[in-house]
Amino acid sequence: MTKIKINLSDYESKFVINNMYPLYLHDLAEIRNEYPNQYGVFDDNNIKTLEEQTSIFDIWWNRKGILFPYLITVNDLPAGFILVATPPYLVDDSDFMISEMFIMRPFRGKGIGEYSVATVFNNFCGNWMLFTTPTDSNLKTIKFWRKTVAKYTKGKFIELNEDLPHYGFNKVFRFSNKS
Repeated sequence: MTKIKINLSDYESKFVINNMYPLYLHDLAEIRNEYPNQYGVFDDNNIKTLEEQTSIFDIWWNRKGILFPYLITVNDLPAGFILVATPPYLVDDSDFMISEMFIMRPFRGKGIGEYSVATVFNNFCGNWMLFTTPTDSNLKTIKFWRKTVAKYTKGKFIELNEDLPHYGFNKVFRFSNKS
C-alpha cells in the first residue's frame, strides 16, 4: 500500500527539499535547453556551490504565511515538493500560485503528482494560477497540468499562452476553487 504525505516543510526538513532542488533544475535544463554555469550549478548567477544556492532558496522558509514549501513523501521516502506563493510574490492578481513543483523520477506516472497537487489546492481556496514552459520538449508536463487541473476543476479553468513578468512566455493555467 502506498502512503503519500504532503506536509508543509519546516527548518528541520528543509534540507530534504534542498537536496532535491538541483535535480529539479537539471530536469528544467533539458526542457528549457539551458546549461550549468562554469561551476556546474544550474543557476543564472555565478553561484559556485549548491550550499550557496540553497541559502538563496531559504526565502521559502523565511516568509511563513506567504510562501508555502510542501514536501511530498511516499512510504516515508522523499518524492518531491510543491512551492506555493501568495502576494506579493505573484505575477498577476491571483491569490495563489504554484511556483514550482517536482516529482522525482521513480515516483512519476503513479498518480502521486496529481494527488499531491489536489491536496495542496484543497489547502487554499481562491483564485489560482500556475505556469509551465510552452515548448515541444515540455509536452508531457503540459499534458499533466491540463489533465490535473481539468479533473480538479471539472473542466472549469482557463489555459492561455501568456507573457508573464519576470518569467517570459509561458503556458498559463488559471482557475478558482472558491466555495
